[in-house]
Amino acid sequence: MATPYVTDETGGKYIASTQRPDGTWRKQRRVKEGYVPQEEVPVYENKYVKFFKSKPELPPGLSPEATAPATPSRPEGGEPGLSKTAKRNLKRKEKRRQQQEKGEAEALSRTLDKVSLGETAPLPSAPQGSRAAPAAASEQPDSAVTTEKAKKIKNLKKKLRQVEELQQRIQAGEISQPSKEQLEKLARRRALEEELEDLELGL
Repeated sequence: MATPYVTDETGGKYIASTQRPDGTWRKQRRVKEGYVPQEEVPVYENKYVKFFKSKPELPPGLSPEATAPATPSRPEGGEPGLSKTAKRNLKRKEKRRQQQEKGEAEALSRTLDKVSLGETAPLPSAPQGSRAAPAAASEQPDSAVTTEKAKKIKNLKKKLRQVEELQQRIQAGEISQPSKEQLEKLARRRALEEELEDLELGL
């Protein structure tokens, strides 16, 4: 913001009196000849900054007219100034984006079909593929139960193996006095075998 100067009849310069925010007035001040206020002093630039500012944008010897016609001409096939490879990459990106949008739309429609079919009975006009969707959904819980049973069977076999190893060590004389926990483990052998049989028959 430029400083507001006032010139009187004698030719002297003054900074006009201004009002403070609290309502009081500042006195007008006389300005000496050649004085430049701080806000009007130009920013210092060293010689390197001045050099780069004055440096031409074009290489030495190249006239601006030679470069002017090259910019407005648009090559065939859309984007200005793109190489063949860049154009090819652009097409690929566009195609990939369209496929992704298409895939998302299909996935969304599939989930909507599952939700609507899960809540109500399948409509007679529904296509064969949409009828198969609830069947696949009902198969998933069965497979989860099967994997759960398989885990239990594996765990029981491991426990039985540990019981057998413990019994062999006792018979071999490695453990002369088995602890209370070890005796309980041996007593549980029959129950573990029965549970394992039941699970294997259930599969």
